[in-house]
Amino acid sequence: MPFLPIDSVTLSSGIQMPVIANGSWAPPTGNARAEVKDWTLTALNAGYRHIDTALGYGTEKSVGLAIKESGLKREDVFITTKLPCTDHSRVKDSFSESLTNLGVDYIDLYLVHWPQCIASEEADGTFQLASYPTFVEVWAEMEEIFEGKKARAIGVSNFSIKNLEILLQSAKIVPAVNQVELHPYLAQNELRQYCKNKGIIIEAYTPSGYSKVRNDPVIVRIAQKLAATPNQVILAWHLFRETVVVPKSANEERQRENINLPVLGNEEVEQINALDRDERICNKPDKNGLVFGWTMEQLGW
Repeated sequence: MPFLPIDSVTLSSGIQMPVIANGSWAPPTGNARAEVKDWTLTALNAGYRHIDTALGYGTEKSVGLAIKESGLKREDVFITTKLPCTDHSRVKDSFSESLTNLGVDYIDLYLVHWPQCIASEEADGTFQLASYPTFVEVWAEMEEIFEGKKARAIGVSNFSIKNLEILLQSAKIVPAVNQVELHPYLAQNELRQYCKNKGIIIEAYTPSGYSKVRNDPVIVRIAQKLAATPNQVILAWHLFRETVVVPKSANEERQRENINLPVLGNEEVEQINALDRDERICNKPDKNGLVFGWTMEQLGW
């Protein structure tokens, strides 16, 4: 079975970003976030050179420790982290906090995690929203961070065409990346084409669609045909479509699988394309129809 090597894409700022990252989200329970150090280290040892984290994940310190322990040079590891939607009123302070947590003096890619600004989270799990600053004002501060050369590229996450259109009306710098939920059940074809036309790289979180998509009969059949795992097939589909992916695995064997991918033919790709049903699996609306306090209409979803 032929395999695809890890490769990179060139961002609009001119830097290279590896197309496969290992994610570092962990639940706030027990030692889960501290244990991120160990499996980030196994990922680095397996050959990953792109680690995706976020201040909101509570794992930046663990990622920084893993990179330090790996013995790799700082410039050999691409680090993505994100501005929390609770920190829109303190962009530069939040960025400095991320630098400190990671133990580095620059970030390769800094993303606005969500377009909405959350003032606080209530005990019942609902969110109090703030009308200011808007993501337009936040982006202006992101541009200043980029101009100060502390972030080598800046981008957004969870932005729709609707909100990108608003942002680009006043932006001096076009986002280099838009990280969104994307998998065979949520192919995001219109958003992908829009971003391509604007020079924005699309990056997929929840790229496998969890077990719901991995267990789809079409995916399973293709995996059996190629002597690969369903996860490998889905990641190969993403790369065929020129999408950067952020799979997350704490298992060393699966980490290695995720960077050794089969080459799909056009027939297999078309079969997977046909699975699209515009279904969100990771960030679905809650019982009130909201995602982190915003309606689907506000999100442009």
